[in-house]
Amino acid sequence: MIRMSYKTLVAEAAPFVEESFPWDVADAQARGEDFLMLDVRCPSEFDRMHIQGSLNVLRGVLETACDYGYEETEPTLVEARDRAVLVICRSGNRSILAGHTLLRMGYRRVVSLKTGLHGWNDYELPLVRSDGRVVPLEEADRYFTPVIPPEKLGRPSASVRATA
Repeated sequence: MIRMSYKTLVAEAAPFVEESFPWDVADAQARGEDFLMLDVRCPSEFDRMHIQGSLNVLRGVLETACDYGYEETEPTLVEARDRAVLVICRSGNRSILAGHTLLRMGYRRVVSLKTGLHGWNDYELPLVRSDGRVVPLEEADRYFTPVIPPEKLGRPSASVRATA
């Protein structure tokens, strides 16, 4: 079996998940459209900054959060199968994978935030901390600037299928 890369997994799921740009989401909010904003990042990322009113469910427990009977059950999410759900992450990749999972679990109106919170911030839309204070734009800019040390760049393995 050939091991797939993260980018390949995202690329394979992407055609099944509708995406919406930050400015389109902001317009929908301004029109008063009702949708559940589901942030699938780690709790520490969420606490640092998120879109006000979003629900944090770690992608790693998403499946059990979507059903009753588990410690991770999130009733708001369980009851949202017929509601519009906007899935949010840092860059728009984890949200594609989470959105694909939600669709497979019977959610009917799933949309991924294209470009993620990085794009939300680029469009200068507000982010808040866990205590509700607004995150200064400059701080968010620094947070969303990727810094990947050389030892984390690695080399592509021959067993990893190439992606475009």
